[in-house]
Amino acid sequence: MKAAVVVFPGSNCDRDCKVAVERSTGATCELVWHAETDLPAGLDLIILPGGFAHGDYLRCGAMAALSPIMAAVKGAADRGVAVLGICNGFQVLCEAGLLPGALLRNAGLKYVCKPVALTIVNPQSRFTRAYANQDEAIMTIGNGEGNYFAPDPVLDRLEGEGQVVFRYKSNPNGSARDIAGIVNGQGNVMGLMPHPDRAFEPELGSADGALLFRSIALAA
Repeated sequence: MKAAVVVFPGSNCDRDCKVAVERSTGATCELVWHAETDLPAGLDLIILPGGFAHGDYLRCGAMAALSPIMAAVKGAADRGVAVLGICNGFQVLCEAGLLPGALLRNAGLKYVCKPVALTIVNPQSRFTRAYANQDEAIMTIGNGEGNYFAPDPVLDRLEGEGQVVFRYKSNPNGSARDIAGIVNGQGNVMGLMPHPDRAFEPELGSADGALLFRSIALAA
């Protein structure tokens, strides 16, 4: 598998993602600056990492969604390449129109950073196949705007078409219907607020995030 992580001004989990992918799957993973207009050839996975792209000015992810590299990301997504947006990356995907909905301020109006238990709602997705019979996962969140919102008809469609992949077992931020991660209709673009890149080895408190990266490698 060949992967790339897009680096925006203010990203702080880009190298975490690179290390997590390489150690979890043995893949090669490159870092790509947001001002580039082309991605490396032959990619199986593109990651938009966590952090505070452009300082989260205007709205989280709004400025990053207009970065030059995003045209190439959209083109790759249209071709079926796997795209994973983690935390701030999820916000960017929503702002770019690659996923529906928006991430709002946490219901408690406070930054939340802690391990969270997740239910794997769709174990057959491109991002969850390696979990096999495991129906729960532990990952870490760290966000102030992780409250997923979409109108009820959109939420109904996401649930009805198997696009809700992860739910919080105990909702930390007010997300609609406890949603922690979703995929697009094609199934190759995922956004999730919890960090698999902070939970890929037992020494980090959980290795469950590694299975997400391995799932993508299985489909590559």
